[in-house]
Amino acid sequence: MNEIGLSKVSSRTTVQDGVYEQLRQALMWGRFEPGQVITIPALSTEFGTSHMPVREALRRLAAENGLEIGRGGSARVPVVSLARLDDLCAVRKALEGLATETAATRLTTAEIDACERLAREHEALGHAGEVYTMLRKNQDFHFAIYERAGSEVLPQLIETLWLRFGPYMRMLSDIVARHLGDGVVRPYATFHYQIVEAFRARDGRAAGALMVQDIEATQALLAEMCPD
Repeated sequence: MNEIGLSKVSSRTTVQDGVYEQLRQALMWGRFEPGQVITIPALSTEFGTSHMPVREALRRLAAENGLEIGRGGSARVPVVSLARLDDLCAVRKALEGLATETAATRLTTAEIDACERLAREHEALGHAGEVYTMLRKNQDFHFAIYERAGSEVLPQLIETLWLRFGPYMRMLSDIVARHLGDGVVRPYATFHYQIVEAFRARDGRAAGALMVQDIEATQALLAEMCPD
């Protein structure tokens, strides 16, 4: 599983949290295939740890609905379906649109500039064919906004939704990689730039609506590949 990008965790005081955080991020970034079975021995070897911290991490991720626990303590990445995609996106649009609208009046000029830099980096990574780094930069852009919504609850809820969205991120990475292989570079950052402009105009309603459109564009792309 070296392609997943996990690294060894050695500090006794942080090993359990380290395993959990790395697995959580790997799931959110779409490093695992939908339906993929993840075993405790394989992960323990990858992390260089005993079975216990891996077992606990899988249990915590299952409690967040990021994984499904099977027999023998193994875990499985949830499978994808069109119905589940629509359900997740409906809630994402409600919460992320709200967080974006609320953040519009709270972001400083420096923070808006930082959002624009993230959008440009996201676009550049797409042109360079760095698919996974591009998707991580996309996440950085989104959460730079959500964390300024003035709410303790909203970013936490949205992060949980992104965790459950992980299998679809894997699908998205495959779609983007295929497009790039065919020489097709889509304007994935278009809505990001428009959101930044809405922030500069302090137009929260427009920013929130643009975030919803950004999610809808991804949803439409994924819907073509989802089983019914």
